[in-house]
Amino acid sequence: MSMQSLRRALLGAALYALAAALPAAAQSAFPAKPITLIVPFPAGGSTDRHLRIVAQDASKYLGQPVIVENRPGAGGTLGPANMAKTAKPDGYTISLYTLAMLRMPYMHKTHWDPINDFTFIIGLSGYTFGFTVRADSPYRTFNDYIEAARKAPGSIDYGSTGAGSSPHLLMEEVARNAGVQLNHVPFKGNADMQQALLGGHVMAQSDATGWDQFVDAGKMRLLVTFGEQRTTRWPDVPTAQELGYKVVSTSPYGLAGPKGMDPAVVRTLHDAFKRALYDPASLEVMQQLNQQPAYRDSQDYREWARATYAKEKDLIEALGLMAKD
Repeated sequence: MSMQSLRRALLGAALYALAAALPAAAQSAFPAKPITLIVPFPAGGSTDRHLRIVAQDASKYLGQPVIVENRPGAGGTLGPANMAKTAKPDGYTISLYTLAMLRMPYMHKTHWDPINDFTFIIGLSGYTFGFTVRADSPYRTFNDYIEAARKAPGSIDYGSTGAGSSPHLLMEEVARNAGVQLNHVPFKGNADMQQALLGGHVMAQSDATGWDQFVDAGKMRLLVTFGEQRTTRWPDVPTAQELGYKVVSTSPYGLAGPKGMDPAVVRTLHDAFKRALYDPASLEVMQQLNQQPAYRDSQDYREWARATYAKEKDLIEALGLMAKD
């Protein structure tokens, strides 16, 4: 080989190595600008309270601000669905992903797929659900409320965070098991629903523990919770299971991005949010909300979503809520 040919070969090899290294360099630079975290509920509710704390701590580990944007609607599915269809898969726009995402496609025709249109990043926690009335409500117990519905079918109402949300469907399951008809009033999120209940515009609400501060302040009465066992914070309040309504509801949530995200970017986000999840501030607000970490890594979170999506079809069919063709 001539000297000139050798130089060309060495130059070509060097350029190839440089080109191969560029994607890795670009990946290691992530994030280079602020990240938007979509919370698909109004500000001030239980989900918003936890996610803002987690976002604040994740910002420290990422070296860039994580900015929470509240985009409520469609029972918590509008924000993630729009992200999946419009955001670039570069890691700079991610969203809260709740159980409602795995139910809505059965109930309404959607233009998004709850599994294939998303990149699953991390599972974070899960809600504690409860049913509250105003402190001066005539319903002293959950059985009082159900008996009122039995006597006046369709006229006893309750609010939830939207059609297809877990607080809505667990009450539909209760109503079916109890043989009563309730009047469901959907809201965009729990902050506006709390005000509607306190203002006397709705009789009761089914929701995650965004009501905790009002219960502790004596403005609302907690009638029942929906976990496997009684909560440590309100141990005198019975579960729906022990009252005989045969409903246990937990609703994990986590973070997802659009499909096609780079695995290295997913790892960076996962690692930062995992550290933030277990930071003292996050653990403190989860304790206030009677929640626990429900961590899943990216692969486990995707597998959970896939298995849950298949299982939820049976519940939606049993409640008579399947979309009509």
